Amino acid sequence: MVVDGGHSWTTRRGSNPRLEDQQIVDIPSTPTADTRTAGSLLSPSILTAAIILSWYLSNIGVLLLNKYLLSIYGFRYPIFLTLLHMLSCFFYSFLAVNYLRLAPLQPILSRRQLLKILTLSVIFCFSVVCGNTSLRYLPVSFNQAIGATTPFFTAIFSVLITCKKESKEVYLALLPVVFGIVIASNSEPLFHLLGFLICVGSTAGRALKSVIQGLILTSDSEKLNSMNLLLYMAPMAAVILLPFSVYMEGNVAAITVEKAKEDWFIVFLLVGNATVAYLVNLTNFLVTKHTSALTLQVLGNAKAAVAAVVSVLIFRNPVTVMGMAGFGVTVMGVGLYSEAKKRSKGTAH
Repeated sequence: MVVDGGHSWTTRRGSNPRLEDQQIVDIPSTPTADTRTAGSLLSPSILTAAIILSWYLSNIGVLLLNKYLLSIYGFRYPIFLTLLHMLSCFFYSFLAVNYLRLAPLQPILSRRQLLKILTLSVIFCFSVVCGNTSLRYLPVSFNQAIGATTPFFTAIFSVLITCKKESKEVYLALLPVVFGIVIASNSEPLFHLLGFLICVGSTAGRALKSVIQGLILTSDSEKLNSMNLLLYMAPMAAVILLPFSVYMEGNVAAITVEKAKEDWFIVFLLVGNATVAYLVNLTNFLVTKHTSALTLQVLGNAKAAVAAVVSVLIFRNPVTVMGMAGFGVTVMGVGLYSEAKKRSKGTAH
């Protein structure tokens, strides 16, 4: 263990991994414009398959990297790590929008719109920091099980904030979502109460952001596709996170530099982690652009299960039959919820 400035670096090879949502960065996409770029050299089906595969790899990759850094490698600075993610997202988004032209640039048109984006940035910071922090305490598999309950919180916030009620069928579909996570929690060998509460906070924050985003960016003039929204939100989030990182994590930048002098591998880990965090958002945008938002939702449900299995295989965290069954019930409930929402919208129209 190396102690520097009151902070300790500990490598715990046997600790239990757990990674967030990156959440990482969970920003819904609004596809715009027709796309005929380098992908025109490939058949549409091959291009779409490649994009979906990239989305899976980046989502699972950032989870595993976050878990390794925060839990096993001993980099116990989740706020600073999220700050690096935001700086990376701003840098790469700027290149993607202004130079690679992956999406048309949409300027901020008013102070009112700017304040709305700032509000989203605050909620976004809370969600991502909580998600990354929870990885210190929980395995990735359990993290993904909790994250799958996002529709439950979305339904609650929709009623509380917008007074929008769904059909009885939609609410009934949420019962297995909650029941499954109760089973998984009671059966989780590495259950940690603080980690559980932090992860629930992250999931609720992600749901709140989606509801607020739909509420305050509603007019055609204010709608932003996910690439532009990330371009504006990322630097705001970085500015918000900086004082919290300094206050709660000390002189973490200097500590990181000192650590890099002893072990250069941390530079590779941090740069790679921040880059993959951006790729999650880029591939999220491309999947929606080449398929649909509904397809993205279905793929997301399957992604949670794949991430859980991969994390167990890599980190060897113990699982129980009841825990996996609970996770399965939750994922099934999310699928039923999606179908019920689709039927409800079809009936409304």
